[in-house]
Amino acid sequence: MTDREKPGRVVRTPPAGLASLSDPASLRTLVQNLREGIYIANVRGEILDANPAFLEMLGVMSVDALGMYGLGDMVVDPARRILELEMLDRDGAVREFELQIVRPDGTLRTVLDTTYVCREADTGELFYHGILVDISSRKIHEDALREQSIRDPLTGCYNRRYLADLDQRLSVAPDAMWSCIFIDIDHFKQYNDTHGHQMGDNTLIRMSRFLMRQVRAEEAVVRIGGDEFVIVLGGAAEAHTEMVAQRLERSALRTAPVPFSLGSATRRPSESLQQTMHRADQNLMAVRVIERTADRAAGEPA
Repeated sequence: MTDREKPGRVVRTPPAGLASLSDPASLRTLVQNLREGIYIANVRGEILDANPAFLEMLGVMSVDALGMYGLGDMVVDPARRILELEMLDRDGAVREFELQIVRPDGTLRTVLDTTYVCREADTGELFYHGILVDISSRKIHEDALREQSIRDPLTGCYNRRYLADLDQRLSVAPDAMWSCIFIDIDHFKQYNDTHGHQMGDNTLIRMSRFLMRQVRAEEAVVRIGGDEFVIVLGGAAEAHTEMVAQRLERSALRTAPVPFSLGSATRRPSESLQQTMHRADQNLMAVRVIERTADRAAGEPA
């Protein structure tokens, strides 16, 4: 009895007239209709052939339209491409390697690249056979979710989770420089108890907007407690930190919604972000914003 005839063994054969995957024409049809981008490139990264999905990802009508473009020319971060090529040389294949590519019209796409090294039997020449999967929409969604997870829902400032992520990133850079400015709203609990939580929330929102206006976009404002904020100044020396602190003091007398105290500290050698924040907190009483006009002070924490 043959394997085909053994009880319980099911052998499936294509219906009559249906081409199998061993048929080159069938494979060509499959590749042409796939939504994933299929390509062949030489060792210089020049695209030699590609299916319609690949061309659509790159925003071109034909392989010829790519001209002398290579994959290396399209990758936004050259270091990522170098790493991928090193992995290809070492392992002969790379699976789902994330890259950001720029199309000729300047738009960006995020893709997963799965590539195999193939050698031409007759000449020994190497080629890359690859599959690109466009994950741009998924990345936008993931980035939006991550942004929500590191933002305080009330004020829009960064939260403690962002601070923990930042601390971890900075910990791998022993020579990095940063400074912290710690801000504490004066007598906020008393104000909250007197005027209610809704008024207290409004005050926190106004305070966060005031702080964000005083710093650059890359300088993070973090809400770390009910009425406590910290500004992290990446790469800032003591002179810049002092300038930002003085700007906060001057602006407070004109536009701050409430009186507050602040303290600052610049990183010492081998100090963690949390340690720098702690020193800034300890310096909190060094400066107090107490000058208030009668009309601005009315009904606000004093």
